[in-house]
Amino acid sequence: MAIRSRNKISVSFSMAGMSDIVFLLLIFFMITSTLIHPTALKLLLPKGSTQSAAKPLTTVSITRDLQFYVEDQPVAFNDLETTLRKRIGNSEDIYVSLHIDKTVPWDYVVQVMNICKNNQYKIIAATNPK
Repeated sequence: MAIRSRNKISVSFSMAGMSDIVFLLLIFFMITSTLIHPTALKLLLPKGSTQSAAKPLTTVSITRDLQFYVEDQPVAFNDLETTLRKRIGNSEDIYVSLHIDKTVPWDYVVQVMNICKNNQYKIIAATNPK
């Protein structure tokens, strides 16, 4: 009478679990890469070499054709101050990031800076690295 072992060791390796993990990672990276949009506006920013460690609460953008935006929402210049007040609320130590195309005349930039100064907001000018 021959005694047989009931536990046999399989020498094959299944790749099904490994391929599931690879596809899940691929889907994860595809979704997270589409969520990264610092600004959806196409602006040609001036070049600068310094960076600020402060984190702005909101952004004000002026495009080449003199359109004003608070974050991604278009705003008329007359409504810019009230929109900023609504967006910021009663926060302390407020930083506003200015994303301004380098072809915009300085008159518009100074007007936005005056609005920030009158409301005691600190300004961060957004630039591209050199």
